[in-house]
Amino acid sequence: MLFFEEEREKTYMRIIPAIDIIGGKCVRLTKGDYETKKIYSENPLDVAKSFEDAGIQYVHLVDLDGAKAKHIVNYKILEQIASKTSLKIDFGGGLKTDEDLHIAFNSGARQVTGGSIAVKNPEVFKGWLNKYGGTKIVLGADCNPHQKGARIAFNGWQEESDLELLPFIKDYINKGVRYVICTDISKDGMLEGPSLRLYGDILEHNKDLKLVASGGITSIDDLNALEDLGCEGAIIGKALYEGNILLRDLETYG
Repeated sequence: MLFFEEEREKTYMRIIPAIDIIGGKCVRLTKGDYETKKIYSENPLDVAKSFEDAGIQYVHLVDLDGAKAKHIVNYKILEQIASKTSLKIDFGGGLKTDEDLHIAFNSGARQVTGGSIAVKNPEVFKGWLNKYGGTKIVLGADCNPHQKGARIAFNGWQEESDLELLPFIKDYINKGVRYVICTDISKDGMLEGPSLRLYGDILEHNKDLKLVASGGITSIDDLNALEDLGCEGAIIGKALYEGNILLRDLETYG
């Protein structure tokens, strides 16, 4: 079964915990700044198993070493989690070539998210869409909506492009994208609540889009608000690791 297209008796917003990897460890950053790294676990597999034990079905695994190196690095951790849990893994970070993509899928990723590649090498990303389809290739659209035009950030959010968010998403929808993970980088790791206006704007302009919200999610109320907006999924990071949201609080979404 595909990560995004399972049949259910009840439609609900998917809850997707994030596991970010640096040096083989589970970490969180603030606003994508590597200098703010905080280690939460020496063993990402243990973290993944704790999610699985709580009934979580999905995980967003980010290779931050790969994002900096500009090629896949932590595929062995992907392989471990894929082979030793039943979690459906979306993998991102450092995917720049067909070989990177091949390694990710061979290591157990159900889907991959491409952000920087969609900005810097759109022909390669379009080729991935054509080959694997819009349910396996997810568009990462990360931005700071407080800046004019909400321009797309890339390369681990260290660089900003000239591409504006809404036209960027629309262009890729026309090329076959069905799912978008959008992160407000000004909110990431801040525990200040998500950018509801941003996500509402995206959905207003792209009514059939399956939008996954990321950045700033702090409480169950935030999740309810995102679900009410029509988001298909929500990625939770620091709120889980800091205990603002407990795994048992998420049972109603399962």
